[in-house]
Amino acid sequence: MRIVFMGTPDFAVPSLQALIDAGHDVCAVYTQPDKPQGRKQILTAPPVKTLALEHDIPVFQPNTLKNEDEQARLRELAPEVIIVVAYGKLLPKAVLDIPPHGCINVHGSLLPKYRGAAPIQWAVLNGDAVTGVSTMYLDREMDTGDVIYTTQTPVGEFETAGELFDRLAVMGADLLVRTLRDIAAGTAPRTPQDHRQATYTRPLTRDDSPIDWNQSPRVIIKHICGLEPWPVATAELGGQTFKIHAADYSERTTRKAPGTIVAAGKDGVTVACADGQTVRITQLQAPGKKRMSAADYLLGHTLPVEG
Repeated sequence: MRIVFMGTPDFAVPSLQALIDAGHDVCAVYTQPDKPQGRKQILTAPPVKTLALEHDIPVFQPNTLKNEDEQARLRELAPEVIIVVAYGKLLPKAVLDIPPHGCINVHGSLLPKYRGAAPIQWAVLNGDAVTGVSTMYLDREMDTGDVIYTTQTPVGEFETAGELFDRLAVMGADLLVRTLRDIAAGTAPRTPQDHRQATYTRPLTRDDSPIDWNQSPRVIIKHICGLEPWPVATAELGGQTFKIHAADYSERTTRKAPGTIVAAGKDGVTVACADGQTVRITQLQAPGKKRMSAADYLLGHTLPVEG
């Protein structure tokens, strides 16, 4: 099929690669403008742009699709279908109406659950046992269109949002290829969403990072996993704010207040949480330092223990 692909971050890369590998005619790629990144604020191309240029696919990076010139260019490209994977912009009706087979989206949740931003992170944060990906027809509202296919997968107990992100990106690419095959054959289903069952997620910020030690061990561990690799959970330990990258369950019990360090040694840093339970921090990052195991950090530093 003749395709215009719209996507920006790493999550969209496997889908674009899968379309290329399947022999589709990807006539153009639309992605967000290059942005400054890192401490030196170096202007950096989105991952989707990098892949497109490797395959000599024309790349367009408009600030908006709402103006008539951009819409005219899309009409001239004459795509049979527009594929949207984490593009970062809502498509106006004039764009939605261009391709005869519609605009197809790959979304990182089992719709109608987790419409909106950061669905993968919130699946981990909320401790979901199962999540997945959906393909759907785009309409004018966010993530409300008819679902074509879904596929699901269990969420590992200690699986981070980043690890789940990578898995779902590949699953989404496979599902997209299947979706396009069946659309071309005229056999693809179209199932309206039950809007009464819809839930919405919001973007994460660094304000979400601090760990609430008044929560249960599982909620705390899921908090740490869900914020990895960004914005990363944080905790104040011994008067310093550490980034907390990984933790484990601990059988130790205590009468100390939540947030109190009750042990620190070769197994990590054990901290009191709700109902006399504890969580063991296994990987952390001190201010201005590299990420390391808690045991390695303790070889050269001390933390106040109130065991």
